[in-house]
Amino acid sequence: QVQLVESGGGLVQTGGSLRLSCAASRNIYRLYDMGWYRQAPGKQRELVATITGGGRTNYADSMKGRFTISRDSTKNTIYLQMNSLKPEDTAVYLCNLKFRDVMDSWGKGTLVTVSS
Repeated sequence: QVQLVESGGGLVQTGGSLRLSCAASRNIYRLYDMGWYRQAPGKQRELVATITGGGRTNYADSMKGRFTISRDSTKNTIYLQMNSLKPEDTAVYLCNLKFRDVMDSWGKGTLVTVSS
């Protein structure tokens, strides 16, 4: 399993921006898909964005146009640029790495709080 550590969360006002980072303990191979998920209090964990080893991205509808996921394999890191943040974006954001059913690793998350 790969160790994943998220960082970059914090408190931001509505309309502000944050960039989250997820550092992996080993090389991010092109066969590995990675993504960001979030879980708010009282809600189910939901997809934020994913990125394949080939760089193909996918976003949840509510994040399209506001969030951008990127991947830097030389640094074993993925990022989530979050713009135009809203109070409903408040959640713990978790990083995920998945390779079929062979590997499925999660970080412990970083808290993003968006104040009104």
